[in-house]
Amino acid sequence: MNRPLVAAVELGGTKINLAVGTGPHDLLAEAVIPTTDPQTTTAAIIEFLQSHSGISAVGIASFGPVCLDQNAPDWGNITATTKPGWSNTPVATAIMRATNLPVAFDTDVNGAALGEYRWGALQNCGVGLYLTVGTGVGGGVIIDGVPLHGRVHPEMGHIRVKRAAGDDFSGICPFHGDCLEGLVAGPAIMARLGVSLSDTEPGDPRRALIIDALGQGLANLVLTLSPHRIVIGGGVAKTPGLHAEAAERLKYWLGDYAAVPEQFVVPPRLGDRAGVAGAIALAQDLLEHHDKGAIDSCSTKTNGQPSAAVAER
Repeated sequence: MNRPLVAAVELGGTKINLAVGTGPHDLLAEAVIPTTDPQTTTAAIIEFLQSHSGISAVGIASFGPVCLDQNAPDWGNITATTKPGWSNTPVATAIMRATNLPVAFDTDVNGAALGEYRWGALQNCGVGLYLTVGTGVGGGVIIDGVPLHGRVHPEMGHIRVKRAAGDDFSGICPFHGDCLEGLVAGPAIMARLGVSLSDTEPGDPRRALIIDALGQGLANLVLTLSPHRIVIGGGVAKTPGLHAEAAERLKYWLGDYAAVPEQFVVPPRLGDRAGVAGAIALAQDLLEHHDKGAIDSCSTKTNGQPSAAVAER
């Protein structure tokens, strides 16, 4: 199947990965720019996009929280984020107006999940889950090839887990303290241990507390979403042995209630390109839905006129 040439914008809190291509293994151009203030960053993204011809659509996979409601006036915005200066930034509409291209918009983790579904470790999974464990913890779900949105979008990093007996670490989440993100994200690990998880040994009891919390979180997600496979990416997930250790604690917390197969908790097959791949897939799906007449032309506007902004999900 010949896929159209599209652009990918993976918008992260510290850097933006940009690409033009038809898939993660067919990229004609790539660039990385720092995430500074919204105006400077958006201008740099637009400059990259305008420097390449033949692009049919743009896919954006963004850090959040974001507005994904196509009927809301703030669709395509980064909303009440903790990143200074970025709250209520209209990322998608700014890019759409500057390039006059249709734009698909989703969360960074939904993008990574979609990329792994299309080309990676979630292929052939009716329900696939991508969890990133790095500076924060977030998750995306793909159901029959479509990202799960709901009222807002999933915030898996903020589910609660049971604390181990005698564990007095209060967690670092500014909202919940010892939620999953507050216990297992990179900054939480540094606050607790003073070193990264990669600098610990598998038998270290301090490491065991972190892996146990992660395993509990995975068990909650398995019982709630019943995924066929879980992919864990992010900086913390690069710790040697983490996936196997987390799978063991997952099985422990499930008990005999819900069995999971081998190779159920795995690293991203696309590695650090999962997000870019997902942004490409978002743009391609947008065009495919547009060809089928499934664009919601009332969801957003460009210069006062209806614009094919994002395919209906």
